[in-house]
Amino acid sequence: MAQQQKESVITPEMKKWIGVEGPPTIYEVEKGAIRKFCIAVGDTNPLYLDEEYAKKTKYGGIIAPLGFFGTPVSSGAFGQQPYEVSLKRVLNGGTEYEYIKPVRPGDTIISTRKITDFQERDGRLGRTLYTSSETIYRNQRGEVVAIGRGTTINY
Repeated sequence: MAQQQKESVITPEMKKWIGVEGPPTIYEVEKGAIRKFCIAVGDTNPLYLDEEYAKKTKYGGIIAPLGFFGTPVSSGAFGQQPYEVSLKRVLNGGTEYEYIKPVRPGDTIISTRKITDFQERDGRLGRTLYTSSETIYRNQRGEVVAIGRGTTINY
């Protein structure tokens, strides 16, 4: 008996979104948000919390910690998912950030996200969809301050 070919979960509609940049998300960085983030993750580095200390560093003032991009700065960078996925359970398959320039209180960060690839596999949990994306973070001067790359897993 011939084995039946499974239908792909990657639809032609989904493929159209590869490389398409989503609408920008704008986030104004505030000193209070940096402080709250540091408290939440237990980071007591004075470069992020103590203005007097930070003024004496090469940065000349408080900067946002590296993990700050995993917070409201990156949320909503594609808005509503512009395509339907048949697999409804979702996992974060990992995220990495490339930090290019420091982010400071008063900066406006504009992030844009695009899908870079879809892959599907059969695994322990059944059919699995891996969606790779890239988010570019720019400051108010248009300078790239960070690049985030991540994978979402639907199963």
